[in-house]
Amino acid sequence: MQIKDNCVVAMHYTLTNDQGEVLDSSEGREALKFLQGAHNIIIGLEKALDGKKIGDSFEVTVEPEEAYGVRHEEMIQKVPKSAFQGVDKLEVGMSFQAETEQGPVPVKITEVVDDVVTVDGNHELAGERLTFKVNIEDVREATQEEMEHKHAH
Repeated sequence: MQIKDNCVVAMHYTLTNDQGEVLDSSEGREALKFLQGAHNIIIGLEKALDGKKIGDSFEVTVEPEEAYGVRHEEMIQKVPKSAFQGVDKLEVGMSFQAETEQGPVPVKITEVVDDVVTVDGNHELAGERLTFKVNIEDVREATQEEMEHKHAH
């Protein structure tokens, strides 16, 4: 069976950046299962999987626009420490949810200087070209319930 929308796919993968650093891998874990066409994975990888079948192995490089997007400098902001009420110690790398006019946005602290905290709302892989090495382990039709819930069970 070929991969198409509304199929459940199980795959092993290794994700690297342009420098060849491994960012993520399913090695030593269960294969990643997802519903094709439900945007459970980045669109560039989903497109590359279309038409593949069990046993296929391939490599694909995905540009930022079809991965986690390009970096937006306006997503980096300086806010007063007082915006973090109830948090005793603020440190670089801490993550929070910022309430915006568009709804909640995850942000990460990138700098703390005196009473000013710099937060970045970009995804940590925004702006990155990503390369996936993929092995297709299983492909099957999704159940009605999986299609209604928009994810594999």
